[in-house]
Amino acid sequence: MKYTAHIKVMPLKELLDPQGKAVNSSLHNLGLTGVNDVRIGKHIALSIEANSKEDATQMATEACKKLLANPVMEAFEVTVAEG
Repeated sequence: MKYTAHIKVMPLKELLDPQGKAVNSSLHNLGLTGVNDVRIGKHIALSIEANSKEDATQMATEACKKLLANPVMEAFEVTVAEG
């Protein structure tokens, strides 16, 4: 079966996010002073052929651990759906 894995990778909350700080500062310069604590991450979509949703989730999780996310600096979240 075919599955789509959506992966959200974000910097760990304990770490500074320089890109997020820069965007937050720029938004304030544009007059959007109500915006606070911007965090910048990435969204990755994988098309996976697997026997089950559990297998697809396992494959996506393994991809994150081995390549897509840096566990020292980032956390990831995997969501898998048919299609």
